[in-house]
Amino acid sequence: MRLIELRDLQKSYGTKENRLQVLKSVNLEINQGEFIALMGPSGSGKSTLSNILGCLDVADGGVYDFCGVNVCELDLNERARLRRNYFGFVFQGFNLLPKTTALENVELPLMYKGYPSKERKEIAMMALERVGLADRYHHTSAALSGGQQQRVAIARALAITPKFLIADEPTGNLDSQRSLEIMEFLQEINQEEKITILMVTHESEMASFASREIYFRDGCIEGDVRR
Repeated sequence: MRLIELRDLQKSYGTKENRLQVLKSVNLEINQGEFIALMGPSGSGKSTLSNILGCLDVADGGVYDFCGVNVCELDLNERARLRRNYFGFVFQGFNLLPKTTALENVELPLMYKGYPSKERKEIAMMALERVGLADRYHHTSAALSGGQQQRVAIARALAITPKFLIADEPTGNLDSQRSLEIMEFLQEINQEEKITILMVTHESEMASFASREIYFRDGCIEGDVRR
């Protein structure tokens, strides 16, 4: 089942005199349950595309259809609601609050959605258990290793049961062993829970965990390989 369709998606930055077109009429379909690695050199447009897909930025032209809704026609508040209810994010820098416990970090998106305190804690604990960190719930993120912090970040993303998970260089700050552990876990939740994942990466070894690789260059899709 199709989750996302992009038709002639375009994005530019800068003034008229010095305008840079970052995305050039991108056409793409993403099906429910796919695990996609988005690859390309620096400046190719892959991060811009992932930001638009995550409703963190908006295209200048074209269509971004998410579950039958043209996201390009939504206003700022509508995009924020869509992001809050359907999207999970995992970042290279973890983006955890350093003096806040693992449990409280995972609770944050549930707080924004208005969940009562007791229910928030129950869901957050289940998410931490899912990533193997239930016994670290009371540790601040500053007291956790890099791999553990990324697992907390994944638990935070999973807490809202997202339809679409965007991981931006999720292993960029980790050593080789921790990177493989995170990739195995992402592959596992994709296969077991059918969560659609888009991962931005420049590492072919990490991309090999995905079921589809999309190659970006100069604002265009250069290659699209399914395994």
